[in-house]
Amino acid sequence: MHCDATEVEMSLGPIEVLEIAFPGNRFNGEILPELERLVESKTISIVDGLFVRKDGDGEVEFYELSEVGADESVNRLAGLLDEVESLLSDDDVAELAAGLEPDSSAAILVFEHTWAKPFRDAIVGSGGVLAANFRVPGMVIDELLDELAALDDDNTDTTN
Repeated sequence: MHCDATEVEMSLGPIEVLEIAFPGNRFNGEILPELERLVESKTISIVDGLFVRKDGDGEVEFYELSEVGADESVNRLAGLLDEVESLLSDDDVAELAAGLEPDSSAAILVFEHTWAKPFRDAIVGSGGVLAANFRVPGMVIDELLDELAALDDDNTDTTN
């Protein structure tokens, strides 16, 4: 992700980039109510966003959400954007779009974890320094727990 530290105010919280793919170009807006709830509750703030389309030949086009036009769902999504910070570069978009299947589209959302800002301030205020931060997708944890349960079942079977 392209980001010049002088371009972003220090008041931003942790930033995350999501690429939400829609095979067959079937964005139907069903994610909007939950995104609206997250924004309205100030859990997240969407600070940048693009819509990407890859045609059947693999050609990619991308648009700022505000440029997509007549699609009501995309316009609702564009309405959720806070201050657009232009955090995504063309290279970022090209890299994300490369993984899309032909004849599909994606919303690329950059959002701030606004809920984390007071915690960040508390860390800094206490003289602490965030030494590490990583995210493990829920699906990965589910798979790990399933594997551990299977191992536990195997161990239970051999001890009886």
